[in-house]
Amino acid sequence: MTMSDWLSNNWIEIFGAITGIIYVFFEIRQNIWLWPVGIITSAVYIIIFFTSKFYADMSLQGYYLVISCVGWVWWLRGGGRKAEGKGAEASRLPSSEGLGVGKNGSELRAHGKEVEASRLPSLEGLGVGNGETEGLRDEETKRLNVTRITLKTGLILSVVVILLYFLMWFVLSRLTDSPVPEWDSFITSLSIIATWMLARKIYEHWFLWIVVNSVALIIFMTRGLYPTAVLYLVYFVMSFVGLKVWRRSL
Repeated sequence: MTMSDWLSNNWIEIFGAITGIIYVFFEIRQNIWLWPVGIITSAVYIIIFFTSKFYADMSLQGYYLVISCVGWVWWLRGGGRKAEGKGAEASRLPSSEGLGVGKNGSELRAHGKEVEASRLPSLEGLGVGNGETEGLRDEETKRLNVTRITLKTGLILSVVVILLYFLMWFVLSRLTDSPVPEWDSFITSLSIIATWMLARKIYEHWFLWIVVNSVALIIFMTRGLYPTAVLYLVYFVMSFVGLKVWRRSL
């Protein structure tokens, strides 16, 4: 088989691998364009995994389509989270001391803690209109920041991933001709949780991708899906880059 024949026979998988690589670069940079690119990639891989009998992975791509739409909305609207801790709005107001207001009048707390904003001079008096002030506050409310996973969330997700694994393994081993039901279920269950964590911008989702990508790389190589294996090799390497880059955002 010539190279041109191989390319013509595998063009859709190559296209999916290329969009997948673009996706992970957007993910690392926390660029919201990762979601529309992810939708395209998932649609392509539904076809690829169906023809390769990776039925759990095919179903996973359907889940990706849905969670990509949800993640897109969460990243746009912030999921109802504050960008910073309590007192974020007050910290953006001018210092009362710098405006000539004494400490007794402003009741400041030491070391940059919350400021009683109501005691500070009105921003309108400083030439800042109400519209600009509200715009700053709205932007702070909308932005979804990178966070660490909580113990409660971690325990819940651990239970969910175990349940998902056994459910998928049972279905694949009993009702399909999947060649690797155990590994297919493992990759899919972890990927579902990792994608949800990505949509919520939870830092630890990168650790799950490291595990998923290393296992998937081996599986896809053994099944002859070489462009997809290359894609997951890139995913594996970039997962470590993502850990480093996202850590700076904490």
